Formats: sequence, C-alpha cells, structure tokens
Amino acid sequence: MSQGTDPEFTRVDQDFEMSLRPTRFSDYVGQRKVTERLELMVTAAKGRGEVLDHVLLSGPPGLGKTTLAYILGEQMEVNVRTTSGPAVDKAGDLAGLLTGLEKGDILFIDEIHRIPRAVEEYLYSAMEDFVIDILIDQGPNARSVRLNLPRFTLVGATTRTGLLSAPFRSRFGMNNRLDYYSHEDLNSIVHRSARILNVDIEDGGAMEIASRSRGTPRIANNLLRWVRDYAQVRADNRITQPVADQALHMLEIDQYGLDEMDKRYLQTLLERFQGGPVGISNLAVSVGEEAGTLEEVYEPYLIQEGYLKRTPQGRVATPQTYERFGLKPPPQAQPNLL
Repeated sequence: MSQGTDPEFTRVDQDFEMSLRPTRFSDYVGQRKVTERLELMVTAAKGRGEVLDHVLLSGPPGLGKTTLAYILGEQMEVNVRTTSGPAVDKAGDLAGLLTGLEKGDILFIDEIHRIPRAVEEYLYSAMEDFVIDILIDQGPNARSVRLNLPRFTLVGATTRTGLLSAPFRSRFGMNNRLDYYSHEDLNSIVHRSARILNVDIEDGGAMEIASRSRGTPRIANNLLRWVRDYAQVRADNRITQPVADQALHMLEIDQYGLDEMDKRYLQTLLERFQGGPVGISNLAVSVGEEAGTLEEVYEPYLIQEGYLKRTPQGRVATPQTYERFGLKPPPQAQPNLL
C-alpha cells in the first residue's frame, strides 16, 4: 500500500470516501481562504437568484477538489453531474453531457486538463453563451447545428493548471488553488472521520496519522482505515499513538511521512549519484519507476518538505536529506552561513 500513488479507486474505496465527505462548508476542514471565497460566491448568487459562475479548482491529488464541487451543488441546491477529462474525447460526448443538464446544474469535470484541445474549444461558447455548435457529417454534406443549453456551472478540477490553454482558463470566473494541509487540520479530519466510522481513537493516535499523511486528507483517511484494521486485530479496537506508530511502521511509512519509494528515491540520489545533480531519466531507471510518476507523485512532496531541489542541471539533494539519512553533506551541499 503506497501512499504516494493515486490509483483509480475501487467501488469500496469510492463508498469509503463518500461516507467521509462533508456536504457543507461548515464541515469542511482546512483551505479557509478558498472556502470563504466560495461560500461568499454561493451566497451572492443565491441572493440574486442567478446561476453560480464557473469555478476552476487546482492543486495536488487528494486535497478535496471533488468534495468542494459536491458542496457547491449542495449549497446551491442543484444536481452535480460528474465526469473526467479522458472520458470526454469527442464533441458528441460533451454535447450529451451538456444537453442533459437542467438550469443551474453543476457539471464537474475532474482532470479537466486532459480534455482534447478540439473538444475544449467547444466549451468556449458553452461557458460564455450557453450554446454549442456541433458539426454533423463530413465533406460537402457537413453542416453545423447549434444547440441551446440551460445556464449551468462548470467546475473543473486539475492537478496541472499549466496544461490548460489561456483562453480556457480565462473563462472561469474564479480560480482557486488548494494547498497541502497542516498537521493540525489533518488531525481534525482524522478525528471527524473516526467519529463517522465509530473508531475509538486518542488524540496521540490521530496526530500520528496526520503527521504521516503528506498533507493530504485522502491519504489521512486511507491510513486511518489501515490503522483501524490493525487496531481491530492487534490492539483491542483502540487507536493510541503507539498503535498508530506500529501500524504505519508495517506500511514502511516513517515518522516524517516518507514511504518506501520516497526513501528509495532519496537513498539512490545520495548513494549512486553523490547527491546530484542528476537527470530524472537516470533516477527513474535506478529506482524502477516512470519519470512522469516521480515528477508528479513523489517529487512535489519531497520538494515541499525540503529534501530535494530541481535545478537546470538535474535533481539535487539538500543538506536536510543528508541529515535525515545520517550522512555528512559534501562542502558544495552545505548551506552558506555567510
């Protein structure tokens, strides 16, 4: 069970997530600036009797983008229809989604940056003028049919905002970036999830889980589920700090939140490449993982926590990384104290 990867959820995983998902802004922990802006936006739209403006939510996986989309639907008292970027691979798919909406409904598109550019352009008129022009047939018989759409709200979620074109980004009325959570916020989330799951947990156990969750609520809830199972079998159904520590140790997640792949990555950088600089391709081959996975899944957390630097010459270990593994950094890696 690797906490760094973000695989497609099974039905059990989805049901587990849905059971823990808050449905109101007041129940949503963390991201206070984002939720304050969205709540104000909802209140203003409802006060005017208007449809909510389009919203773009960006940030790493597992931070609550989907949850916020459902909260917007709940607060606006409208339906939320969900799809993903890869599922909308032609204009006909998009037309089917849009024409099935009612006035005020929210269309939530996860991984919206993966919509093909040709399909993305159909969204321009849909978002601005609430019409969509569909080309029927090909060659001399080709003709364009305009479909009028109900006024709707598009909520897009993306982990890579830079892959969205500038014209597409500009059509969203509000762009919000979600950041990693503090240990205190994750502690509150773990306690809330434990109450919903009827799990007996002490504050020390909750903080132990929170501090190893990489700043991500989804990981915190998944780790809670694992620790709950461990406590059921080996600790009389009570999660204390030592029990949480033992359960997470079994997953090879250390007290700093580093999992087995994180440690393999950093140790390879230190031992095989003398701390760098080294290219991502060489690192990927050495650890047996795809370069894209390292860049998108593992490196953001390692960089945020100060273990890694990306430079034009390649990846470089920081003095903190040497210290974490009990090694003395070479002179060029030591911080300049002058």
